[in-house]
Amino acid sequence: MSSHQRREPVFVETDRYRIEGMLTLPAEGFRSRLSDYVNQDDRDFFSIEDAAVTPLDGSREAQQVGFMLVARRHVRLVLPLEGRG
Repeated sequence: MSSHQRREPVFVETDRYRIEGMLTLPAEGFRSRLSDYVNQDDRDFFSIEDAAVTPLDGSREAQQVGFMLVARRHVRLVLPLEGRG
């Protein structure tokens, strides 16, 4: 990871999944806050690393994935997870 980036632990919820993982953000400057980053109109997907993906319907246990893309249009909730970084 470049010195111009930082990893932020996040909780993301879609209509079907609960996702906990690491979102890469700019280290400083324009759009370095989580709220600014996720509200960019030109961003269609979020890349999340080291993620635990759990179906909301309880159909299976959390699945660990090294990398995933989440479509912005499916995201219902994004929360920072303090203390996990």
